[in-house]
Amino acid sequence: MAKKDEGKSTSKSRGQPTKYKPEYVTQVEKLCLLGATDKDIADFFEVAESTINNWKIEYPEFLESIKKGKLLADANVANSLYKRALGYEAPDIDIRVIDNQIVETPLIKHYPPDPTSAIFWLKNRQPDKWRDKQIQEVSGTVTNQNINLSNDEFRVIAKELLEKV
Repeated sequence: MAKKDEGKSTSKSRGQPTKYKPEYVTQVEKLCLLGATDKDIADFFEVAESTINNWKIEYPEFLESIKKGKLLADANVANSLYKRALGYEAPDIDIRVIDNQIVETPLIKHYPPDPTSAIFWLKNRQPDKWRDKQIQEVSGTVTNQNINLSNDEFRVIAKELLEKV
């Protein structure tokens, strides 16, 4: 005798239809390039953060776009931090008014090394060598006056303490 389907749906789709659209792949990469977190992405697409996590599983191209966007954004920040740590030169324009005429002069502006950026870079890249070490020394002795109490003496003290509470 054949088994009856016990009320289970043969359809794979359950719950609400997904809000996911293929164009989200390019949109999410751009959002990540702007520094968006998963929460920001969820807010943008007007879904819960758990939905974003589900989309990462169900749509591999969506996950890859997030990874790519975040990686590029992090690389841009790391590059800027690196430049600041070492110092750099960048083109600039000097604008002045001379004899009632606006004169624009192109120039190269020098930005000196930034020690704070260098310290931050080193602490994060080589934490074993550069992190702030906190050495704490303890002096004195530790004594426990109750170490030689018998079980009965300990119970009496515990009972007295409980009565106070």
